[in-house]
Amino acid sequence: MDDKMVAAGSSDSEAGMQWAAITGVIATVSVFAIAQGLSYPLLSFILQRQGESPAMIGLSAAMTPIGFIASSPFIPALARRFGAGRTALTCAVLSAVVLALIGLTQNVYLWFPLRFLIGVVTNPLYVLSEIWVIALAPPARRGRLMGVYSTIISAGFAAGPLCLLAVGTEGWPPFLVGISAFALCGICLASVLPRLPKVDGAGHQVSVLGFMPLATLLMFSVVIAAGFEQTALALLPVYGTHYGITETRMSALLSVMIAGNIAMQVPLGLLAERLTARLVRLICTAITVLGCVLLPLLIETPLIWPMLFVWGAVSYGIYTMSIIELGERFTGSTLIAGNAAFALMWGVGGISVPPLTGSTMDVLGAGGLPLTLGLLCLALAVASVGRRKA
Repeated sequence: MDDKMVAAGSSDSEAGMQWAAITGVIATVSVFAIAQGLSYPLLSFILQRQGESPAMIGLSAAMTPIGFIASSPFIPALARRFGAGRTALTCAVLSAVVLALIGLTQNVYLWFPLRFLIGVVTNPLYVLSEIWVIALAPPARRGRLMGVYSTIISAGFAAGPLCLLAVGTEGWPPFLVGISAFALCGICLASVLPRLPKVDGAGHQVSVLGFMPLATLLMFSVVIAAGFEQTALALLPVYGTHYGITETRMSALLSVMIAGNIAMQVPLGLLAERLTARLVRLICTAITVLGCVLLPLLIETPLIWPMLFVWGAVSYGIYTMSIIELGERFTGSTLIAGNAAFALMWGVGGISVPPLTGSTMDVLGAGGLPLTLGLLCLALAVASVGRRKA
């Protein structure tokens, strides 16, 4: 009887430590997201004041996702060589240092390598934090936890620009907010590091490129989710001008779309626990295709508001479900390689789909946006139905 009580107490203690670790990692990611969400608009505003062209501003912003792509193949090796915890902590410190260098230089040409570097050093921190959440999440609750994780990431990115309303976009104050956020990110991570599981240990080592054939449909899903999000943010305002929608109203519509993303990831995660992540991903993809069909029909009606709310939820839900399925299917070094591959594919989608959609709009007009996104999502839906294993 005493042995059973001791065992139960030990189990409760371990569960408490596990939830403390999950909370710590999610806090780390939330602060990281705020810092990232602040830096993108801040640097764009500064370059705009310096008289740089939109093309130059866009090219400068592209350096960060290129850094994601370049660093992703090296994350598994770094985690094995130095340990996942040490790698993530180092990246938090380096992120603060690089952001400080960006604040010091204030030069568009120097910002090209520096923005590339900030993509390189923030990517491992993001990837490893995501892996810890997946590894710590109890299988029966993985859906809701990954929903919470996705919600907090989205809310953090949305909160970043709001910080600029408080501190402005001139001088050192906004940079100090970002630098402090990266430093706080490191402090949060260091506080829970002893409780985090080892995800960089022994076993069959898989490279990022070696992982991709193991989960081709998941890779395609991430490309589509990233491409859809980046295209919507960049080109939906252009689409709205075709219908005479004002910038103010279009900004409000985008905010509603982002709100759907933030609000609905936990409900989608709960649904994945009842059904499966794969089935919910297919449902999200199908509804996203339907949204592409409805967009030109509803854009000038009041129904566009709830439609964009749902569209934002299910389009990002494709990524959330992919992450849940990744955690269900893979562990250890394979999970690290898979998550790094996700980061690489996110960069590929973010860089490739917006130009493709923009080129289609140049040829076909505004209708090129829903057509391109609809065909890409339809291809994903067909592939999801046609393949039992991906």
